[in-house]
Amino acid sequence: MLMGEFRHNLDSKGRVTVPSKFREDLGDRFYVSKGLDGCIFVLSPAQWDRLVEKVSAIPMAQGKAIQRHFFSGAAEVEPDKQGRILLPQSLRDHAGLTKDVTVIGAATRAEIWDTGRWEAYQAAQTDETVEAAMNLLEF
Repeated sequence: MLMGEFRHNLDSKGRVTVPSKFREDLGDRFYVSKGLDGCIFVLSPAQWDRLVEKVSAIPMAQGKAIQRHFFSGAAEVEPDKQGRILLPQSLRDHAGLTKDVTVIGAATRAEIWDTGRWEAYQAAQTDETVEAAMNLLEF
């Protein structure tokens, strides 16, 4: 399970460090794509295959927007010896990444955020919005 919050810097070549705890779960190669709320999704091969399967099951007329969103800028990445991955420019633009980034665990995926955007997102969350989302769970 991917969990935690880690602060890193985007280097001048567009590389960011993926925490070693995450690399253990993600594997030697994994996938990055546009995420929701202005972040980048980071998915293991198994989770990527699951996403491809689910999105492919949607009829094209209804699923073309989601297909384009997730797959048009996606890339398979492999960390270097320092644990850094190169993020394509289109994904950096999508997430507004310039220097300070936050890498978070979101159970089955990691997310890469511009730190300022992550802090604003967190500040906008209220007990009510979290509680409303928890109503989807069967506790």
